[in-house]
Amino acid sequence: MTPFGRIDFGAPWWLLLLALVASWLWWRRRRRPAAILFSRVDLLSRDRTHGRWVARTIAAARLVAIVGVCLAVARPRSGAREEQIESDGISIILAVDLSSSMLAEDFQPLNRLEVAKERVKEFISARTVDQVGIVAFSGEALTQVPLTVDYPVLLAAVDNLQPGQLEDGTAIGTAIATSANRLRDAPGRSKVLILLTDGVNNRGTIDPRTAANAAAALGIRMYTIGVGSEGMAPVPVGRGVFGLRYENRPVEIDDALLEYVAQVSGGRYFRARDGLALQRIYEQIDQLERSPIRAKRYVRYQELFRWPLGIAVAALLIELLLLAWRGPVP
Repeated sequence: MTPFGRIDFGAPWWLLLLALVASWLWWRRRRRPAAILFSRVDLLSRDRTHGRWVARTIAAARLVAIVGVCLAVARPRSGAREEQIESDGISIILAVDLSSSMLAEDFQPLNRLEVAKERVKEFISARTVDQVGIVAFSGEALTQVPLTVDYPVLLAAVDNLQPGQLEDGTAIGTAIATSANRLRDAPGRSKVLILLTDGVNNRGTIDPRTAANAAAALGIRMYTIGVGSEGMAPVPVGRGVFGLRYENRPVEIDDALLEYVAQVSGGRYFRARDGLALQRIYEQIDQLERSPIRAKRYVRYQELFRWPLGIAVAALLIELLLLAWRGPVP
């Protein structure tokens, strides 16, 4: 492997010129005269070794220039290729609740959302060929990133998830419908929605059960995660002089709804009562059934013709300098 990676040629037929050059050199060597011919006797007094070295250097420079030009017009290049990749992969939408209650601080030392974001980023970082998209929802739903294998973009999008970006509330039905719309035309047979929420459906015009049935009909398997501790949790209720004001509020998660959404599609419902439990849940989901997908990966060309062309120009200059220094042969 070269420092440039794998090298191929954009116009390889020009390399046939190298065969012609090799044939010409072989023919020239075969018909070399048996005697050294001089136009005048006084030329025999010159330094034969010096003259022979100059002549051979000129011939070598001319050969290098010809070979360099042949290689340059053949357009050597590296890195660029189109690969057909066949591997196990799934299409996954990660739907993340951004309602204000996700700021509840019962997942110490961080709030629910920050812990969820860390787990989601770990899940994304473990992907290799899976297509992943992100849907953020609260009182409405919005596709943050469509299905992609550009994992750095996905990680940056997760970092930017914050409450207040959308109308407050919890629209689980809208989140399912938005995610299903993204997965509907995804390649491969395995399509998965992982929906994380800490509340009860109280916004949106789409009934979560209706949306779940429609998604299941499209072959989408849904995994739902209810986030929140038991009993009471400190939830932000406003902003005061010293920052957010918190009040202890009961943790309300519609377990029955989330269980139904998961079961109707052949998925599972998980309850995460702390950060460690949430990590284990994503690790379990990571063991999902996979199905073969075919994808194309494109890498941009890096043209390398300047290298042999530069060598050819340098060799030509050396030849011209040596000819000028030697002077014309009488």
